[in-house]
Amino acid sequence: MEKTEFSCTKGAEAVLNVPPNSSIPILYHPLFGPHDNLLLLELDEKLLPDVINERVSLRGEPNEDAVLCTKSKTYAVKFVGTSNSVFLVPPSEQFVVDETPPVAAAVIKVAPGIMELVEVSPKIDKLKTLLLENPYRYDEMRDSNLYQWDDLINKVQASDDELKSALRVLSAVEINGYWRIVDDKYMGRVLKTLINNSILNDWSLNSLDENAVVESLVNDGISRVIARHCLEVYGSKTNGGVWELDKKRVCVHFAREILLAKGKMNMESFMEEWISKVPGGMVASLDMLEGEILVEKLGIQSWVYAFSVSSLPSDPAGRFSRLFQERAKWEWKDLHSYIRDLSVPGLTSDGLLLKYTRRTQPTADAEPVFTAR
Repeated sequence: MEKTEFSCTKGAEAVLNVPPNSSIPILYHPLFGPHDNLLLLELDEKLLPDVINERVSLRGEPNEDAVLCTKSKTYAVKFVGTSNSVFLVPPSEQFVVDETPPVAAAVIKVAPGIMELVEVSPKIDKLKTLLLENPYRYDEMRDSNLYQWDDLINKVQASDDELKSALRVLSAVEINGYWRIVDDKYMGRVLKTLINNSILNDWSLNSLDENAVVESLVNDGISRVIARHCLEVYGSKTNGGVWELDKKRVCVHFAREILLAKGKMNMESFMEEWISKVPGGMVASLDMLEGEILVEKLGIQSWVYAFSVSSLPSDPAGRFSRLFQERAKWEWKDLHSYIRDLSVPGLTSDGLLLKYTRRTQPTADAEPVFTAR
């Protein structure tokens, strides 16, 4: 391609209109150069409307690889080099064109490759780290390290929908415009106050009037936001518009509280204390604690300790690494509770096991055992 400059050219339209089995001269555009701000992006057709209508955003901090987010999904942006030359030809309206020009295409840049999008899981662990910098406490004094919604979307590589979902999973609440995780001990205090008020007022935990519950908690010095948040964390709204405390969530709370305070416990002692702490009408059962505790056999005794899936990394590599730090071998009945929440685009749960574990099964009817790959 000769580096000849002349104005009698056609732009991209000349290339688009080239008939089959024919050719067109090409030449350098007067502004030919590297143009690092011009990149080719390959898109799936389903993403075109979002990109054309500017419903996408690039997210990430300067030290991170950028991701592209739609309203509901997150995509890694990867550069793919090409062995063939790819010429970028701008539109003809950018030129001064004679009335009867020769047909030629002016190339403004030779692209070394394209950017492609690969759907990925959102980087939710960073959200948890940010919110735990300053959890909300009753006697809090600090007002630093607080994040509004706009702060979070600038710092966390996740789509809006994924970010909202993660905030719900973390039981985060918006207080004075800032998203916060409420300190576990304070949240436990609010729950106990709610249960005590229910006993004093003869309220059924299966039929709680929101206004009455909130007013009673406000009278005990708890803010309305936290009072309503307590109902949302530990309860659910019934069809009749009243609240019902969720038996599993309440029982899990008291189990966590006991084990975090005392560490590893004899199973019998743990069950006795757990049953004594749950509210009347609720039945504590070990199957509620899948993904919350691990049980060890020491001789003829069973010991239990806290090991919550919520404390583990959300990315598969980090999750399996942490699991195999805890135990070198896992039986499926224990393992599945700690990986069933993992979601990787394009990879099934069986694919995750194949990628990160080795499975052994001495006999066809034996429980499979998984070790690190």
